[in-house]
Amino acid sequence: MSWILLVVAGLLEVCWAIGLKYTEGFTRLVPSVLTVIALAASVGLLSIAARGLPIGTAYAVWVGIGALGAALLGIVLFHEPVTAARLFFLVLLFVAIVGLKFTGGGTH
Repeated sequence: MSWILLVVAGLLEVCWAIGLKYTEGFTRLVPSVLTVIALAASVGLLSIAARGLPIGTAYAVWVGIGALGAALLGIVLFHEPVTAARLFFLVLLFVAIVGLKFTGGGTH
């Protein structure tokens, strides 16, 4: 269950990271409120997941999911650059996240 919560927390991190772009510096009310809600839910779920996982593993996976998701959505939504090198390192990030899942331990 801890891993499921951690993945959901990571996906919510993607939501709030992308949401920051839409808040326009927290000058737009609805995107700002949704971003803050996603941020609070993400951190809350991370803290619950960390009960059953080593904090180093949980935090690294959470950040990794957020970074990978934000980078991919940045490419899709904001037409950020796509280069072979960038894609290579995003694949490495994915491999690191999966590797931490299988070597990170945890009780749940």
